[in-house]
Amino acid sequence: MKVKRLFQKTLFGVFSLFGFIGLSTSILCVYTVDTHLSEEYVSNSQDIAKTIADASVDILLNRDLSTLQSLIDQFVEIQGIRYIYVTNEAGEYLAHTFVPGIPEEILAGDPSNTETVDRNLPGMGDFVEVGSPILAGVAGAVHVGMDTDLIALKIQRAIGQQVYLISIVFVVGVFAAIWLVNLAARPVGDVLAYAVAVARDVGGEGEDAVDARHRRVLERDDEAGQLARLFLHCLRNGGPGEARSGAAS
Repeated sequence: MKVKRLFQKTLFGVFSLFGFIGLSTSILCVYTVDTHLSEEYVSNSQDIAKTIADASVDILLNRDLSTLQSLIDQFVEIQGIRYIYVTNEAGEYLAHTFVPGIPEEILAGDPSNTETVDRNLPGMGDFVEVGSPILAGVAGAVHVGMDTDLIALKIQRAIGQQVYLISIVFVVGVFAAIWLVNLAARPVGDVLAYAVAVARDVGGEGEDAVDARHRRVLERDDEAGQLARLFLHCLRNGGPGEARSGAAS
């Protein structure tokens, strides 16, 4: 699909605009989806930690650690939750889901800290850990670790669908832009063909033959028609140069 040289820069500008819109939209989409999904996972994990903390009060009062272990084992089956551990007010580990044992990075941390932290556990991966105090921290705390790889996978899927849609819109927009530019350039091509025909005098057939063959261009009510009629007017009056020479004489 050939584009006339007069409109090539315009078409390049349209392509650049499409590319800028697509790139900026994709960046905004990635940032928005990443932020919202991450916040959603953190919020859900905090709710789970709070639920376990509320349910652990009676269990801890009765010192029924087997029930506590059973409770956290049920929650760790939730997608995205990789580990849970519960500590008492003295920082002792009452129950956990680590196999075979608690990693050194966890042991080196502050068990009473319930703020959201990022952790890298060798052999396990990267995690976001949230916590919830039990009885305002008097009875200990519950800590829940989320697998960030799963969060990243969810984000990639969500972003991939939107980027796929943006790509389709971009491709369709490019072909539509080419078609529209060619549609706008068609009258220019008609005027050019008319001018060439007049210049060649259509093989000597005369002005009437030129008018009949290019009547469609002359009858247009836009700039192309005005330019063709102006060209014909100059032809019928002998051109601007002859008009000036006649006036001078």
